[in-house]
Amino acid sequence: MERPTKDKPALLIIDMVKDNLSPDHPFPITPLAIRIIPAINKLIGMFRKQGWPVIFPTDAFHEQDFIFGGRMKPHSLAGTRGAEIADGLDYRPETDMWLPKPKFSAFFQTGLEKTLHEQGVTLCAVAGISTNFCILTTIMDALCHDFKAILLEDCTAAPSETIHDEILKIYRRNALYPLFRVASSLEMEEILSV
Repeated sequence: MERPTKDKPALLIIDMVKDNLSPDHPFPITPLAIRIIPAINKLIGMFRKQGWPVIFPTDAFHEQDFIFGGRMKPHSLAGTRGAEIADGLDYRPETDMWLPKPKFSAFFQTGLEKTLHEQGVTLCAVAGISTNFCILTTIMDALCHDFKAILLEDCTAAPSETIHDEILKIYRRNALYPLFRVASSLEMEEILSV
């Protein structure tokens, strides 16, 4: 009997940038995003120890961007300090990949799909913000590009705990399981049999 192929994961840490985590101009998500940094850093350590990719896809918008035509104010503008990876995250430019993205999904016009396939990645573990926008669009695009996906419940945040919990509840039991699952960072270790 053939043994199942073991997945090779990549850790995608979405939109953890200075503008989103700065107390100087806080968004409603700022305190909740700051709170998940220790769990993300612990997971980064696990991925590095295994030699698995750690990728920081982050907002890099343009001031005249279509998305700022609604209630959202311009932030995380490409090339500004506010679009840089937030302090406190264990980002190492010599080993990690920083991938500025022009829209919500980490796959949109970034070359992420090609990068992951070249590295033999089969599963995207998704952390960061916001559960109800960029996390979810990245996960859906991962599935559309034939990658398994894990929404890391203790390494993601939304503008409120209620919104975060409702998203988790919707996807905790979904028709794509186990291709798409919600799991904690501790369960992630078990899933990958580290």
